[in-house]
Amino acid sequence: MTEDLFSPLALRGTEIPNRVMVSPMCQYSCEERDGLATDWHRTHLGARAVGGAGVVMTEATAIEPRGRISPEDLGIWSAEHAEALAPITEFIRSQGSVPATQLAHAGRKASTRRPWEGGGPLQPDEGGWDAVAPSAIPYPGHESPVDVTALSSAEVTEMVDTFAQAAEYALDAGFEIAELHAAHGYLLHEFLSPVANGRDDEYGGSFENRIRFLLEVTDAVRAVWPNEYPLFVRISGTDWLPDRESWTVEQSARLADRLAAAGVDLVDVSSGGIHPDQQLPPSGPNYQVPLAEHVREHTSEAIGIGAVGGITTAEQADALIRNDRADLAIVGREFLRDPQFPLRAARELDALDRVDVPPQYERAF
Repeated sequence: MTEDLFSPLALRGTEIPNRVMVSPMCQYSCEERDGLATDWHRTHLGARAVGGAGVVMTEATAIEPRGRISPEDLGIWSAEHAEALAPITEFIRSQGSVPATQLAHAGRKASTRRPWEGGGPLQPDEGGWDAVAPSAIPYPGHESPVDVTALSSAEVTEMVDTFAQAAEYALDAGFEIAELHAAHGYLLHEFLSPVANGRDDEYGGSFENRIRFLLEVTDAVRAVWPNEYPLFVRISGTDWLPDRESWTVEQSARLADRLAAAGVDLVDVSSGGIHPDQQLPPSGPNYQVPLAEHVREHTSEAIGIGAVGGITTAEQADALIRNDRADLAIVGREFLRDPQFPLRAARELDALDRVDVPPQYERAF
């Protein structure tokens, strides 16, 4: 039978009830700048579980304080952070969704104001901090006041351990899927792309060296993440910088094979973020899907593919699955407009008999 948007997806020992995933979307809402989940996170994530999402994923969740994009970012670097997140994962699970978290480090794009406060780097008297990266190359526009320090080889090894420790805290919090954030110009992506990686050691230069850090993090996280739980990786399929040496979709396909061999179950294919000169295509419907398709078509290893970008309608999301373009439809902004996007999609696709509408809401369906 042809798979569609409401077909379950089995990955390892975990069954995702449908093919709709809430894309990681920063909320910048930790009130005490301590990385602890708040009522906002409980309401925001819980509403998407009530709305029928198969996977409810947190925003980029920092593995250490200096890995936050803004001081208000969510964190997962202590038992206290896990304890704050545990009621959220319990509620998500109670609604039939799979709770997931994105483990992240902002690298050279850390220490910024929230978007609605103007963005841009924080001044020291505003609580700003120095950033770390593969090389001491600031993100353009962030040259001051944030200093960027290149991680030493020993510090890279320590960072691998920090990712693994964060995964253990995520497990304690009750998450059943972990995703490594290797996209959008943040630390793991910075190692992948020669735009930000000018190292001349074992972590820089060749393709094999540039992917080494991500593979080491993958191995370390997979070693502590239970075998029955899936591991995802979000990548930027391309840097959108055709006029210079950069990360390309061809390299993404090569990387996907290596990730599959390392125990990754799904690659979440986004794009861009490494440099403001990126030449993005118009952000219309499915504008990034061709990148996901390329990775899917050019991998020799079996690995799931998630597509994201401009997915706004039921028919559109369903067609991605029916036409075997992706295994998961990863929905972002449409979930901000409509927390019940999956339930609406089920009604529009005549599939309400295949979803669990909360009894409190049945009168509306």
